Amino acid sequence: MALRKNSNNAFLLNTTALAAVAVALLQGCAQTPQQQMAPSQASVAAHVATATRAAGSDLAALLTLCKPAPAARPPQAELDKGLAAFIARPAPPPGQAFDNLYFVGADWVSAWAIKTSDGIILIDALNTQAEAAALIEGGMRKLGLDPAQIKYVIVTHGHGDHYGGAPYLAEKYRARVVMSEADWTMTETRLEFATPIWGAPPKRGAGGISAKDGDRVTLGDTSVTLYLTPGHTMGTISPVFDVTSNGRKHRAMLWGGTGFNFGKDVPRLDSYIGATERMGAIVQTQRIDVLLSNHSNIDGSQAKLAALRQQPAPAANPFVLGTPTVERSLAVMGGCARAQRDRFLMQ
Repeated sequence: MALRKNSNNAFLLNTTALAAVAVALLQGCAQTPQQQMAPSQASVAAHVATATRAAGSDLAALLTLCKPAPAARPPQAELDKGLAAFIARPAPPPGQAFDNLYFVGADWVSAWAIKTSDGIILIDALNTQAEAAALIEGGMRKLGLDPAQIKYVIVTHGHGDHYGGAPYLAEKYRARVVMSEADWTMTETRLEFATPIWGAPPKRGAGGISAKDGDRVTLGDTSVTLYLTPGHTMGTISPVFDVTSNGRKHRAMLWGGTGFNFGKDVPRLDSYIGATERMGAIVQTQRIDVLLSNHSNIDGSQAKLAALRQQPAPAANPFVLGTPTVERSLAVMGGCARAQRDRFLMQ
């Protein structure tokens, strides 16, 4: 199916059924002896060891996923207190990661602006309207971008630290909010994390777009492919798109949801594991060499932006990891998810 808006701000949806079938076949063949081990302390240790080897010395930040996750979600008061503390952290300066990609985020949660020939595609919208105004609008202006050019807001998953500012941007700039069907439904019915700190989620209305696996948001000269990577939420989206550094093209993926903050839910961890396997194959096929996150503690974006501000223009871009390193990142996340799944299965 294809849906095209007949205007300069084109939206193109292309489903890729054949590709999905091929990926499903690959997933079915992806079982290894270690994956088939009965859950035990030994299997947990084996999965953690595999993830640790994959992490090497450069991906140690991802190994926090291998620490035991709580079997229950935090109480509301604890959630609110922790969230308020995160939001209170001083925001880093906005920055330019690539010729066409800009960081306009907070300290613990990120927002990314993709500049196209016909406007801006924003990935995620931070916690609140106040953050959207101060950090997204204010950050874009500091970087020479016009927030009025925001045409699409892609919400990677339906938690308020990513949709919080979306209603404000949608109303002010008539930007269209893109989210998966599963997460639209979740935000319209029962929020996984409901707190007044975030406020209400965006309304789908006439302008909201429900994305399916493999759909593309196309604006001007740029297309962003949306892959469903369920686990963190059941409708998490991981966008894939081209970036350029000093005129050289790279392929980037923003992993849409990382942590295991959903409690004891083994099927969800299985979905997460499957998503890492599937995207590992896509990374290899598309030669994806840049891995981004919507939380800077995961991708080290603040340190990388600081390095870019200090180094001369021709130097290597620290966001370019290389395809093998992106593959290792997914292996770390998948290995830690397997360890956590086995912990829950033994409870």
